Amino acid sequence: MTTLRNLPSVEQILQTQIAAELIARNGRPLTLNAIRSTLDEIRARFKMDPEPALPSIDLILAQTESALSAWTKPTLIPVINASGVILHTNLGRAPLSADTIRAIDAVSRGYSNLEYDLEKGVRGSRLIHAESILQKLTGAEAAIIVNNNASAVLLVLSALANKKRVIISRSQLVEIGGGFRIPDVMKQSGAKLVEVGTTNKVRLSDYQSATEDPAALIMRVHPSNFKVIGFTEEPELKDIVELAHKAGIFVVDDLGSGTFLDTAKFGLIHEPTIQESISAGVDVVCFSGDKLLGGPQAGIIVGKKELIDKIRKHPLARAVRADKTCLAGLTATLLHYLKDNAEREIPIWRMMSFTLKQVKGRAEAWIEELGQGQVVEGESTVGGGSLPGESIKTWLLSLEVKSPDKFLKKLRNQNPPIIARTENDRVLFDPRTVLPEQEGALLVGLKNALKT
Repeated sequence: MTTLRNLPSVEQILQTQIAAELIARNGRPLTLNAIRSTLDEIRARFKMDPEPALPSIDLILAQTESALSAWTKPTLIPVINASGVILHTNLGRAPLSADTIRAIDAVSRGYSNLEYDLEKGVRGSRLIHAESILQKLTGAEAAIIVNNNASAVLLVLSALANKKRVIISRSQLVEIGGGFRIPDVMKQSGAKLVEVGTTNKVRLSDYQSATEDPAALIMRVHPSNFKVIGFTEEPELKDIVELAHKAGIFVVDDLGSGTFLDTAKFGLIHEPTIQESISAGVDVVCFSGDKLLGGPQAGIIVGKKELIDKIRKHPLARAVRADKTCLAGLTATLLHYLKDNAEREIPIWRMMSFTLKQVKGRAEAWIEELGQGQVVEGESTVGGGSLPGESIKTWLLSLEVKSPDKFLKKLRNQNPPIIARTENDRVLFDPRTVLPEQEGALLVGLKNALKT
């Protein structure tokens, strides 16, 4: 009669060559944990149903190896974005340039002068990194980098407007992804929200009335992830700045995405640039590093030195500061703009720069390789909370399959996973958002999915 006494002991299992190999790959503590967990599962099943024979040592080790693979499998992995959404928030937004990746790799491999003054041989400040490039690019007097734009807005309000009035248009009390709401951020910072205008119209006179009482800031929030159209009105930024400065009030411009390049050049609506805000006389401008800038996740604050210095000294600045990899990567990304090669080197701008002929050529090459499919017209979108409703004409690879939903799942199970989209019961792949170095893997994954 088979009993649990016939089950191999942990020590017996450890004596095998396979166990030694598992320990070499995964370490002794984790391997022991996996063996014990596997044996516990076998005992639990046996108590419920003692009829089946107990597994052999080889089978126990196979189950242990499966458990170890599941435990050690990373949850964050590269994917192929064939969806046509250039700044796909769920897929990590902006892919990085080769120079940016090299810069991050270089400072990650060892020590760096993150907070060390090499000239003086004493402690330095991480806040200086990327500042001089931002000064040259924007014309701002000073800059500070934090971990994302939400942090940047919270830090600015906390440092400059705690317990003070902040004037903002009702049309700009926005919510972005993840439930981040401007009114909630103001409350958290201690600022006192003063709403002016209506949801669709705000006039300079509305701001004028609000400045009759003392206020710390007028804040403009660019609606980068939605559009207000139709019966609308909003004063020019330079007029708001002029009014504010006459009243002794600073102006903060939260651009959200933020761009150094004119998006109209790529057939899109003009997105307000960082340089335009500074030229209009804005005192502090906040924007993201990983959206239209095309770099790593970061929040960037540029503006008047007296205000940036005050922001630097606020206790929250340390809590939201950027790390060495962000600073190195952001510096490398900004250099592309300084050297005027952003359209060639930064992936998102390169994607937007592709001609229809180039995109169609890639789709046709894929069909030739796969031996099936059609090339159809379509649209790519910018995404990432930038340029809402804007799209770029593109050509797509269209595949007709028995079950589009099941096929999409097969694609997601490839290595690396492939993210596509469906329309009219056809699976669509946009060459615009597939990185050149991933094209081979895309075709291998597609062939595998089509075979099964």
